[in-house]
Amino acid sequence: METAEPLILNRGVRSSRWVQTVISKHGLPLLVLLLSLSVHLLIPNRQIVASNTTYASILLILAAYYAVWLTLAVWKSKVKQKLGEHAPLASLSFFLFVLWELLTQKWGLLPMPYFPSQIKVLDALISEFDSLAISTAYSLRLLVLGYTIGTLLGLATGILMGWYQQFRYWVNPFIRILGPIPSTAWIPIVLVIFPTSFSASVFLLVLAAWFPVTVMTWTGISNVNKSLFEVAKTLGATEPYLIRKVAIPAAFPQIFIGLFMGTGTSFVTLIVAEMLGVKAGLGFYITWAQGWGEYYKVYAALFIMALLFSGIITLLFKVKDKVLIWQKGLIKW
Repeated sequence: METAEPLILNRGVRSSRWVQTVISKHGLPLLVLLLSLSVHLLIPNRQIVASNTTYASILLILAAYYAVWLTLAVWKSKVKQKLGEHAPLASLSFFLFVLWELLTQKWGLLPMPYFPSQIKVLDALISEFDSLAISTAYSLRLLVLGYTIGTLLGLATGILMGWYQQFRYWVNPFIRILGPIPSTAWIPIVLVIFPTSFSASVFLLVLAAWFPVTVMTWTGISNVNKSLFEVAKTLGATEPYLIRKVAIPAAFPQIFIGLFMGTGTSFVTLIVAEMLGVKAGLGFYITWAQGWGEYYKVYAALFIMALLFSGIITLLFKVKDKVLIWQKGLIKW
């Protein structure tokens, strides 16, 4: 009896700590998920969907995940701190999904087909998986090809403008006049000039990436401290060595900003080009789904875009943190 009492007390303390953690801000995501599951299962539907069971399973998995996290947070301060940091934002996100489902699938207050529920969007992600995967592959092919060519040309142009004054004298006027024009404004012209819509779209992406990369590379090369070149020259450095080993590394921060800006403009140009000219890709898929009035497929494509483009920018920042280790965290994403 003497040994059983401490065990009972310890269990009581653990249960009390777990309950206190749940009813605090740390447990808000779990409570909102349980609310979302109750709304999804108990209130009748107004929209016909096929993924009710799948969505309920997703909510159960998320609830189990947060239950495990809460249990760990009772005993580990680091887990509790990390959970407390993102719990308010996660709770708000889950609550918005509850509100979305109520306004669309449960109460039908928002008109169809323009405002489908998230379960209807999940239907599209499942039933249209093959089409969305193919469209994503086509968009990636076009994006990688156009952005790579535009970046390489922008780096070459920026380096030459920053290093050679005579080259800058002849090229600068063209950049000032043609560069600020949005690349999408050239669509009516390039569709006539280029033999295929794909090659025209590649050109638009090249133009979208080339201008910001050129300007920022030129700025970075021009602003390198001249004393660095003087020291290298006294040690016998040649001109190619000065460009490769001194100018370009010193201009890396500005070059990265140009790469980041070029990435954003390339995303916009990619989707517009696919909507207007190319017969494949996520932009084309959105136009096709809109034409049939299947807006839940439009939302599914937008979801894929968000994941794809956010992932590309995240990867770009990971590379930046590796290359510019001394500037890690200076630009947030």
